[in-house]
Amino acid sequence: MLSLDISGIQLTLRASDGLAQVFDPVRRRWFLLTPEEHVRQYTLQLFIQKLHYPAGMLSVEKQIEVNGMARRFDIVVYDRKHQPWMLVECKAPEIPLSGETLRQLLHYQGQVRCRYWLMTNGHQAFCADAADIHSIKWLEQLPAYDL
Repeated sequence: MLSLDISGIQLTLRASDGLAQVFDPVRRRWFLLTPEEHVRQYTLQLFIQKLHYPAGMLSVEKQIEVNGMARRFDIVVYDRKHQPWMLVECKAPEIPLSGETLRQLLHYQGQVRCRYWLMTNGHQAFCADAADIHSIKWLEQLPAYDL
């Protein structure tokens, strides 16, 4: 397990019709601040503000087809050649990361094919380097974006 340092990160929030909303800097729109969206937005801000992943290389909640069914991945980070590089699965804080979470991520991986996998619920985070699919390495920190 690794630690995601979100200290100092500020989300842009507002109230609309009595509901909290958060501004997504990648999709450039306001979204209802659900627990999962909260985790997703902190993860995006961590990538952009602290790890300096280029915002233009992030994709959020895009639809893909998995086993003939429409699904949406949470986040994909692309390398400078615009190839998928990291696949991110975000869960609400009350959802424990489990084998089921990993299975969901791997279903998406079958379509997106990324070197790195990240699962987080805001409290826990696991990141794997799957460059060699026969020898997956669980990392102690997120990879630098130096592609």
